[in-house]
Amino acid sequence: MKFLIDAQLPRRLAAELKQAGFEATHTLELPDGNRTTDQALMELSIANQLVPLRRILILCSRFC
Repeated sequence: MKFLIDAQLPRRLAAELKQAGFEATHTLELPDGNRTTDQALMELSIANQLVPLRRILILCSRFC
């Protein structure tokens, strides 16, 4: 499984996912870094079959 880690989450999360054997990219690794737009992130996720991990999804899974 491949993940795209959004700017609100720590870069360390991408490193930990990589150590666990997953492919992971943090927005800081992208050409526009943390300034990458939400639209661009979604297009990148779709084009490369990446699962976007965003803070709102993690919060929702804990409290919704």
